Amino acid sequence: MTKRGNRYLTILAAAVAAAILGFALTLRASHPLHSAPGILNFSKGMMAAIVLIALFDIYWSAASKNSAPAQSSESRLSRGFHLAVLNGGVLLLILSVPGLTRRFLPNTPLLTFLGLAIEAAGIAFAIWSRRHLGVNWSGEVRLASGHALVRSGPYARIRHPIYTGVLLMYLGVMVVSGEMHAPIAVALIVLAYVRKIGLEDKLLQENFGSEWDAWRRATWALVPPIY
Repeated sequence: MTKRGNRYLTILAAAVAAAILGFALTLRASHPLHSAPGILNFSKGMMAAIVLIALFDIYWSAASKNSAPAQSSESRLSRGFHLAVLNGGVLLLILSVPGLTRRFLPNTPLLTFLGLAIEAAGIAFAIWSRRHLGVNWSGEVRLASGHALVRSGPYARIRHPIYTGVLLMYLGVMVVSGEMHAPIAVALIVLAYVRKIGLEDKLLQENFGSEWDAWRRATWALVPPIY
């Protein structure tokens, strides 16, 4: 896929996600608290969490213009599969799905604050990592023209710190939600990124050989010392 095509796909995915979130928030705001459909009956904490996700998506889409041209990349089918699983997981995370609304965490202001703090920390970590990756970044699995292994900042210890930050963001939303659909959604999102990590590691190992092997031995994929 060309750089322009990848950029358009990234922008389209962000726009669709933002449109869905905006539509849900608009419907929620148009109903009184007790008359809103159950699936849209967001608490104030969840509304704040959704706004943070939307702002992150907008920033991420805008930042995509700074990526270098692709030397090689995954297929559109592979990229589309990742986006389908990821966006499906995000929708399941934020919507109160009938039958999955039983709480696994109590609904308390402290946990809501903790969840939002975790979400914000994940966003900040992902943005910090993105800035260190620079023009090597892309939403798809690919090798950029002139690609180099980045080992500065979080990349000194973690090979995929952007995904660490993104997963931390969604983990925070799960805490804010506290309903059973949320951990199921996070599990789907984790699976999407674990698959993507496997593809990226394989591509980097094939292109950087012993340099990548040395880096892999000195780092963790997502969360030291777990994975």
